[in-house]
Amino acid sequence: MFHRTQRLFLRPPFPEDWRALYSGINDAGVVRMLARAPWPYTESDAKAFCSASPDPLELRFLITKPGVDGATVIGGIGLNGAAEVPEIGYWIARGHRGKGYATEALRGVLDIARMLGVRRVAAGHYIDNPASGAVLVKAGFAETGELRPTHALGRGGQLVLSRRYALDLAIQAEAGEAGVSGGECKPA
Repeated sequence: MFHRTQRLFLRPPFPEDWRALYSGINDAGVVRMLARAPWPYTESDAKAFCSASPDPLELRFLITKPGVDGATVIGGIGLNGAAEVPEIGYWIARGHRGKGYATEALRGVLDIARMLGVRRVAAGHYIDNPASGAVLVKAGFAETGELRPTHALGRGGQLVLSRRYALDLAIQAEAGEAGVSGGECKPA
């Protein structure tokens, strides 16, 4: 599946994307905020991620910014549909933060989730990463009040407290709240 937002193009990773992915994510400051990426992040990790057969219950996108010389990979975002309440995770490469790309990509994935009939989504951030919480709130998520120990593979697998958020997509759609990016979805 592909999705176009105002400034971004969300698309699945392809095997040849491993260098661009590696370039953006191979940063201890990025990986330490992720639950499922190891540190150190190696070229083999990037190759494996980009070559993996997609799980039908998991949406994985590279966040790309189209430009004159093609598209630049600026991050990644995904929706784990295998969970009882699908969970969203994302990252933005250093140098591309503070420009609203995470919020825009998140709203794009929420559009896809609505299209797929998902009614509720969850997300979280480590308590030492409040910027990620601000992104979630901008996209319409609300804190659940739960703090949960969560494995942080990027921190050697240790447990780190995570602040939890949820968004009821059905209520948001009925209320006509902001957060819909107006993007265009195309099947892969």
